[in-house]
Amino acid sequence: MIEDLSQRPGVAAVALVSDDGLVIDRAMGSGHGDADEVAALSATLARHATSLGDAAGRGNFHAGVFEYANGMVVLSQAGAANFVVIVVDSNHNVGALLYDLRKHEPALAALL
Repeated sequence: MIEDLSQRPGVAAVALVSDDGLVIDRAMGSGHGDADEVAALSATLARHATSLGDAAGRGNFHAGVFEYANGMVVLSQAGAANFVVIVVDSNHNVGALLYDLRKHEPALAALL
């Protein structure tokens, strides 16, 4: 599934990350950041997103899209303790990607 996601138009890199910031699987080419650093920082971001949801009374964290000068990073829950990080190129619509992530999250969680 990680390889399939990495082949989508506009997707530069994909990583499956544990809640403690370790890379479980990845499809990241050179020039898209250090996979270990992305994983560690994404785990921290996921913890803060969860805390924000709790504080705001919004419930469990499912997904977030973070926009940067040179593209986006999508962070999506994958089971109870893991998540998917997707680095997306600039000017790419992530709507279909978010839909597919939500649709396939139970299957991905079952594999873990």
